[in-house]
Amino acid sequence: MKEYGTEFLRNVALLGHGGAGKTSLAEAMLYVAKGINRLGKVDDGTTVMDFDPEETRRQISINTALAPAEWKNHKVNILDAPGYFDFVGDVIAALTVADSSLLVVCASSGVEVGTEKSWEYLEQSGLARAVFVNKMDRENANFRRVVDQLREFFGPKLVPIQLPIGEAESFSGIVDLVQMKAFLKDGDSVKEAPIPEDMMDAVEAAREEMIEAASVSDDELMMKYLEGEALTDDEIKHAVSLGTQNGEMVPILCGSAQSTFGVSALLDYVVQGMPSPAHRTITGTDADGNEVSISTDDQNLSALVYKTMADPYVGKLTLFRVFSGTLRSDSTAFNVRTGKDERVGQLFLISGKDQIPVSKIGPGDLGAVAKLQDTTTNDTLSSKDKKISIKPIAFPKPTMSMAIQPKAKGDEDKIGSGLSRLAEEDPTFTVEKSVYTGQNLVSGMGELHLEIMCSRLQKKFGVEVELEDPDVPYRETIRGTSDVEGKHKKQSGGRGQFGHVFLKLSPGDPEHEDRLEFVDDIFGGAVPRNFIPAVEKGLREILDEGPLAGYPVENVRVSLYDGSYHAVDSSEMAFKIAAGMAFRKGFLEASPVLLEPIMNVEITVPEAFMGDVMGDMNKKRGRILGMEPTGRMQVIRAQVPMAEMFKYAIDLRSMTQGRGSFTSEFSHYEEVPANIAEQVIAAKKKQDE
Repeated sequence: MKEYGTEFLRNVALLGHGGAGKTSLAEAMLYVAKGINRLGKVDDGTTVMDFDPEETRRQISINTALAPAEWKNHKVNILDAPGYFDFVGDVIAALTVADSSLLVVCASSGVEVGTEKSWEYLEQSGLARAVFVNKMDRENANFRRVVDQLREFFGPKLVPIQLPIGEAESFSGIVDLVQMKAFLKDGDSVKEAPIPEDMMDAVEAAREEMIEAASVSDDELMMKYLEGEALTDDEIKHAVSLGTQNGEMVPILCGSAQSTFGVSALLDYVVQGMPSPAHRTITGTDADGNEVSISTDDQNLSALVYKTMADPYVGKLTLFRVFSGTLRSDSTAFNVRTGKDERVGQLFLISGKDQIPVSKIGPGDLGAVAKLQDTTTNDTLSSKDKKISIKPIAFPKPTMSMAIQPKAKGDEDKIGSGLSRLAEEDPTFTVEKSVYTGQNLVSGMGELHLEIMCSRLQKKFGVEVELEDPDVPYRETIRGTSDVEGKHKKQSGGRGQFGHVFLKLSPGDPEHEDRLEFVDDIFGGAVPRNFIPAVEKGLREILDEGPLAGYPVENVRVSLYDGSYHAVDSSEMAFKIAAGMAFRKGFLEASPVLLEPIMNVEITVPEAFMGDVMGDMNKKRGRILGMEPTGRMQVIRAQVPMAEMFKYAIDLRSMTQGRGSFTSEFSHYEEVPANIAEQVIAAKKKQDE
C-alpha cells in the first residue's frame, strides 16, 4: 500500500444498532474500492472484519475491526464498531481514534435503541458524522419514514443529500441532490440517467432543503442564497462538506451494502465531505502537568494505544493512532506512563486479521506493532525529549459481576494468567479476588460479554470455567448486651490446661474503626497481665467466622472484667480457648443480627420507563433518594442491597428496551430484614455442611 499524506487520510467509524449492516457495509466499501476481490457475507462468516471465531459463530461483531480502503487517491481507514451494548468499550475506543463517523440505519427497522445510543456517543465525542440508510432493497424499506424518525430523535439538522429511486424490491437507483443527477443500477455497474419525471417535485423540494441547511455554514453563501441567487454545484458541495465538518448539518445518504449499490457514492462523500486528521486537535498533558494541544503539525511523536490484542501468531499486538510525528519500524519510543523506552519492531497496517508490514506510520494514521513489553491500552508513546501524555479513553465501568471457577481441579493458575491477559485486551473487563468471600470475580458490561470472555478463556488458554452468582459479603453484629463466663479446663495426666474469663459484650462505637473494641477491666490480678493479650488474640481469631452463620463479625465491644487462673496449668492457649468459648456464647445471647452491604445506585432512563424502574426498585428492597432530569433522560438515585443487584444489568436492559444505564458503588452496611436473614442463615448452614 502506498504512503498517504495526512490530508489524504480519512478515519471513519461505522456505528449503529446491531444488525443494521455495519460489517456488510465495511465489506462493500472494501470490495468497491478493490481492497478485496470477493464480497464476503456475515452469515457465511467470510467478511474481512468479523474474523474472531466467536464473531463468525454468533454472526455479530464483538471487537472494533480495522481495514484500509484506497479510493480516489485517498486512504479511508474503516473502523467497524460493534452494535451490541456489551461491547461499548470498543465503540468508545473507535470514536477516540476516528475523525468522523457513519451512523448506519436499517431502511426497514429505522431508528432503534442502538441508533440512539450511538448518537449519544457521537454527541459526547463531537465527531463529524453522516447517516447511511442501508438495506434500501429490503422488504418494507421506507426512506421517508426513516428520515422523519431521524429528525424526530436527533433534530432538524439531519438532511438528505440523496433520494432513492424506488424502495424495497423496486429500489433501482439514487438521485444525487448536489449534482442533480440520477444513477441507476445496471447489472453490477452504475449508469447515469435523467431524474425520473414523477420525482422532480420531491427532488427539487429536497434540494432546496439541503441548500438551506448547508448555506448556514458559510456566510457568503448564506447571503447569496437569501438574495435568491443560484448556487453552483461546487459551492453547494463545499457548503455541505463544511456543514458536516463543523456539525451544523448531518447529511443522509442511502443504498444497499448487500448489492453494493450506493457504496461508491458513499466513498466519494467520505473523501470529499469528511474531515482529514489535519483538522483534528486533541488535548494532552506535558511533563509539568500543563494541558497542551496536539495536532498533526507537531513534529514530536504522540501516539495513543487504543486497543491491545493477543494474536495467536505474533503474540501481543498493540494498536495505536499517531496524532503527531512519525513512528518508524525498528526504532525506540518513550512510554510516558512507565517512564521507559519501548523497543519498536516491525510496524504494520491492519486489514481485518491480516498485517501489512510498513516502514513508518505518519501523523493521523492507524497502525500496529507486536511484542511491546510494558505498553497497554491508553498508554501514550512519545518523544523522550518532549513527553506529552494524550488524554486517556474514558472506558465505562463494568455493570455486572459473576464468580468464576474452573471445571477441572488444578486449573486455578491457568485461570489467573488467562484472565489477566483477557483483562489487558479489554478495559471494560476486570478481574479481582474478593477479600470478603475469597471468590474470583469477573466483571463486564453484561451477560453476553462475560459469556464470550469465558469462551475465549477456553479457546486461547484451554481452561473450561463456570460462572455463578457471587456470594454476598454479609456481616454479623449484635444489637443487645450479654454477660458471660468462659472456662477451659483440661486434665489428662501431666500438665493440665486452665483458663477462666468473664466477658461483657455490647455493640461497639460506630465511629471506632476496628471491628473489635477490646477493653481490659481487670482489677486485682484476677487474670494475670501476661495472659490478657492472649484473651484479645483469642477473640480476634474467631472474628472471621461469626457464631450466627459463619460470616465475619464487626462492631462489637468486649470487656474482660474478671476471671481466674491456675499457677501451673494456665497458659496463653488456655485463655485463648476460654475467650473464644465465652464470646460465641455471649454473641448469641446479645441479639445477634445479620448485616448486608447497601449500594448507592444511579440509574439513567428515559422518562417513559420511570414507573417500571421505580416499581422494580421497590421489589428489590431499594430506597429512592431522589430524581432529576438530565437532557431527555431522568436520573434516579437509590440505595439498594447488593444481594438484589447482581443481575440488574439484564433486568434494566429488558425493562427499558436497552435504553437505561446505571452505576453503583458500595455505601454502607445495614441490618437484613428478619425473614430474609432466616433464609440466608439456613442456606449458609446447608452450604457449610
